[in-house]
Amino acid sequence: MQTLFIYGPPGSGKTTLGKLLAGRFGVSFEDLDDSIVRAADGTSIPAIFAAEGEAGFRARERAALEAACAAPGRVVALGGGALLDPACRALAESHGQVICLDVPADVLKARIASQAGTRPLADAAEKVDRLLAARGPHYASFPVRPAAHFAIDSGDEPSDVFVGRGLLDTTGVWAAARKLGGRAVVVGDANTFPLYGERVLASLRKAGFAATGLTIPAGEETKTIHTVMSIWRAFLAAELGRGDFAVAVGGGVTGDMTGFAAAAWMRGMRWVNVPTSLLAMVDASTGGKTGCDLPEAKNMVGAFHSPTFVLADVATLDTLPPRELACGMAETIKHGFISDPGILDETGVSPVQVARSLAVKVKVVTEDAKEKGIRAKLNLGHTVGHALEIATNFAVKHGEAVAIGTVEEARLAVRLGLAPADWPDRVAAAFAKAGLPTALPDGITFESLAEIMRHDKKQRGGKISFALPCAPGDVRLVPVAV
Repeated sequence: MQTLFIYGPPGSGKTTLGKLLAGRFGVSFEDLDDSIVRAADGTSIPAIFAAEGEAGFRARERAALEAACAAPGRVVALGGGALLDPACRALAESHGQVICLDVPADVLKARIASQAGTRPLADAAEKVDRLLAARGPHYASFPVRPAAHFAIDSGDEPSDVFVGRGLLDTTGVWAAARKLGGRAVVVGDANTFPLYGERVLASLRKAGFAATGLTIPAGEETKTIHTVMSIWRAFLAAELGRGDFAVAVGGGVTGDMTGFAAAAWMRGMRWVNVPTSLLAMVDASTGGKTGCDLPEAKNMVGAFHSPTFVLADVATLDTLPPRELACGMAETIKHGFISDPGILDETGVSPVQVARSLAVKVKVVTEDAKEKGIRAKLNLGHTVGHALEIATNFAVKHGEAVAIGTVEEARLAVRLGLAPADWPDRVAAAFAKAGLPTALPDGITFESLAEIMRHDKKQRGGKISFALPCAPGDVRLVPVAV
């Protein structure tokens, strides 16, 4: 693998992430600041600054970087100004991949305030503003800027989830770091493959993988076993073995089918998820649920099979149509109702907001990987929503159906005496603010959807376990006869 250089402002978590990734990849880790201290016979960095000035420290830092570059295939955490010198930056970029962490200023201030006295600039949090004013353009100039990382170990495969910008073109770097097999098939739909599939292929080939591509039809109506079979045939044509891997590039439909195809291929092959829609980033990409639909019901055939890693590159959202962006907001709002009501006050889309929503999903799936308990709360809005999608032949998109479904399930909570009468209006207002529909289409009622809901996979003994919203942060699992 290439050396991974973890970079960013003081307090951005370089050492923490670097150690975690080194352990994940089975390679050595080096903190460049520690190497400088050792080379100075234990003299601390503040003491080096005091005795030699910044010029003296940077000379020592440059020498340590040169030594780090001479031993490839590791994870190296750099100091917050290690690459300010163009020559040092060129040295690092020619010997590996620089990952520049993108962390909000308020988080940096809190972290640095708790580390006072351990490094330059750490004695006063207000210095962060001056530092970012001086170095902000420098940090922003790095193309790969993760804003968050989640490590999930509760599924069948340890899974790393990265959120940020510029991640798409590092698919090959991460695949090599995770020691995936030599062959890969990249699956995208008719919309996403032309935009992003070729870039993922190029990244994989640059990293030494024999990668081929497959374009499948777009749309929920194509989420069938027949499409999955076309993916299997692509695996066969590429001669993928159990040690090789697949990459899904697209929305939740592409990810679900590619993951399911990988789960069944030779009884289990690893796969990578590169979600390109907001809906997929905050929900479908993470947790390991894979599968396809039957004409009568959604997601009835599938398997739990976690992706080896997920790259949620928010730059792909720049090409997303407004309607699709709104659909993604439905899942984000859903997570707000489940356990983080502060999300309901957020507007717009940013890496931090995507990460905040994902944090809800990650916490739940970490506690309950196979949906034997709390994970069922993530079905909020989906029992009615899935039925609505089928009843309209998917004319109502998934995110829209989740919004409407959540409002209808809030009404059910009122009927069961679990929420006040005005609660459904408050739920509807949260979705309407994001430009989502909140009412059932003409001619469709909760009762008319009941027959479809009776085929729901959550049905037990004539009752369906609904995830009912009863208040912000209060979703209850309630069996209801429909």
